[in-house]
Amino acid sequence: MSNCINTRRKPEWLKIKLPMGDLAVGVNNLIKENNLHTICTSGMCPNQGECWGCGTATFMIGGDICTRGCRFCNVNTGKPMPLDEAEPKHIANSIKTLKVKHAVITSVDRDDLEDGGAAHWANTIRAVKRVNPQITMEVLIPDFGGDKRLIDKVITEMPEVISHNMETTRRLTPSIRSKATYDISLKVLKQIADSGTTAKSGIMLGLGETEEEILQVMDDLLAVGVKVMTIGQYLQPTKDNVEVQEYVTPEKFKEYEEIGLKKGFAVVESGPLVRSSYHAERHVLEN
Repeated sequence: MSNCINTRRKPEWLKIKLPMGDLAVGVNNLIKENNLHTICTSGMCPNQGECWGCGTATFMIGGDICTRGCRFCNVNTGKPMPLDEAEPKHIANSIKTLKVKHAVITSVDRDDLEDGGAAHWANTIRAVKRVNPQITMEVLIPDFGGDKRLIDKVITEMPEVISHNMETTRRLTPSIRSKATYDISLKVLKQIADSGTTAKSGIMLGLGETEEEILQVMDDLLAVGVKVMTIGQYLQPTKDNVEVQEYVTPEKFKEYEEIGLKKGFAVVESGPLVRSSYHAERHVLEN
């Protein structure tokens, strides 16, 4: 029996309902009031309710227009607006209002900026920690063109976890990701791990990758010191994005989780609905 289903119709295990309770309404209202952007809502993440219930929320900084056009992503591509200098303060205060225990912060790519937004990243992390001294934090960063000086700006602020997603396998990277390269991403992750910070990365399945290629990604991540890996199902957000090639069964995802743990990852989150920030509060490891 095959572990993959080659069809455009979503299988039952992927049919979920987004949260509509008081907590979801409250979060959405706060986002609108403070002109914030979150991956939870803009990406229609299926785990919103579960994450918010655990005191985790994912915020996106740098605006909502990306300078890159990755074929899997639904974030708008184009010329971004200037950075909002008040954004770090708004993020920090919103986290306090929501009583978030673990914050995940990500961003669009800002190749239009000389520093790729690295200073804005540093300011945001600093503001969040100042207003919320007890919080733990994961930052999901872009590659900053592989510039070590810019990556160090983030590392210096000492978030507990720094994540950078590989997204897919080496073979598929040129056709799926925009500008980013497989080797630059590995170098970014190595720099993070070498600093003593917990390094984390994730990939999507269902883009046409082979099992051998998935296992190779695992080996490559372990070789550069990554400790936490997420594996989820790619879902085509719009007709303009790359099509799903296969739906991987929950059983196969579980198998990849077991393989990853045996290979040496400290944590592997693997499942059809897993996204980068899924169970993020569990990924704060003792170094």
